[in-house]
Amino acid sequence: MLETDRPDPFEDRLSAALRDAGDDFQADRAALVTAGRSRGRRALLRRRTAVVGGVAGVALAGVGGALVLPADDQAAPARSTAASAGTPKDTPNGTATAAAAAFTGDDLLRELKGLLPRGTYGEEWGRGSDHQLGPAAHLVHDDGGGAAAIGMGFARVEPGSVQARQLAACPDHNVTPYDDCTSDRLPDGSTLRLYQGYEYPDLRVDTKLWTADLVTAEGQHVSVSEWNSPAEKGAPVSRDEPPLSTERLRALVTAGVWREVVDAIPKSPKPSRSTAPSPELPEVSGKAVGDTLAALLPGKLDVVARGGQESEYAYVVVDDGKGRSLVQVNVQYGMADGAGQVYAGGEILPGGTRLVTRQGPGEKAGAGVVMWTVDTLRPGPAGFRVVISAFNTGDQNKDATRDAPALTMEQLRKIALSGEWDALR
Repeated sequence: MLETDRPDPFEDRLSAALRDAGDDFQADRAALVTAGRSRGRRALLRRRTAVVGGVAGVALAGVGGALVLPADDQAAPARSTAASAGTPKDTPNGTATAAAAAFTGDDLLRELKGLLPRGTYGEEWGRGSDHQLGPAAHLVHDDGGGAAAIGMGFARVEPGSVQARQLAACPDHNVTPYDDCTSDRLPDGSTLRLYQGYEYPDLRVDTKLWTADLVTAEGQHVSVSEWNSPAEKGAPVSRDEPPLSTERLRALVTAGVWREVVDAIPKSPKPSRSTAPSPELPEVSGKAVGDTLAALLPGKLDVVARGGQESEYAYVVVDDGKGRSLVQVNVQYGMADGAGQVYAGGEILPGGTRLVTRQGPGEKAGAGVVMWTVDTLRPGPAGFRVVISAFNTGDQNKDATRDAPALTMEQLRKIALSGEWDALR
């Protein structure tokens, strides 16, 4: 992943557009988590997060004690149904099964309120299980300690997939600052991640974001997000911390009714045989990216730490005797779109590779941090892009520890243009 929110002019313009649109758009956080984390590193080259909970390297920590799931004997609310839960539905093998009851947005809000501490509510909205964007619920809750936004989202993921593993993984502290994160496997095979971090990874605003993500063995994904503010963005902090403790978040996200909500989401129809499926872009192994980067480093550098994600992104922290320096690289396909803007003013090398360099301030919370980048795009329709950046600190979220990165721009250029990357194509 490139932690480049703003140095790239193309990314700047897109980020600004997204922020403008976001002011009036109620984001489907679960959908963003589900889709964004699996392609988050790719999106960061166009726009740059994290995603709720970030989304990055794996650092799992067990949650102590066994989790007892809430009983499913609560009184069920009246639900609008596209097909009654008691109406048999024929299956291809001739047997009959009951169709899952549909949930309205009001159903979700009612269930959510029943699981929250006593308080007052405002700014409520909900989407039912048959909504084209998927079910979701959002409200502002005040338990007497200050108004706080709370949101829920629901989706399906493929069990055992990269996407499911990313939803269970805690972020890499070297990439995303946060206060606490635990990931645990429950007795029923579900994974539960509890995260305490911030809405803005660069900490420019003190809005805290706490999340809980449950992914069941059947692929049901339930997500809860809460803030210490009545809105996730654009509202002043109203309390020191979000209202729900870790235990309350755990109890809320694991309530049995939410699995029913996911089951009620209509499954997408299978594509027609006459319709050719859209080709999936290949993904480069993150381990291969990290190994290649380490092998291309100048011999005088000592690698003191390394990490990355399952695909496309890796980093190393090196020391040349003058202090630590973070070096990170993204290797991705499908990045030809917008190349005219990204590489405007850059070079076109013999053979057609496009190259642009950037030197500017770091985009994270660290004071005095600079970021030097060499961005390359190999010729051809695959859009094979290699981007390497170096910093004058071993951690972007901390202050600079040296005057300049450990690698010069010329060394970064040599690494980015190395033919070794072509072995990953």
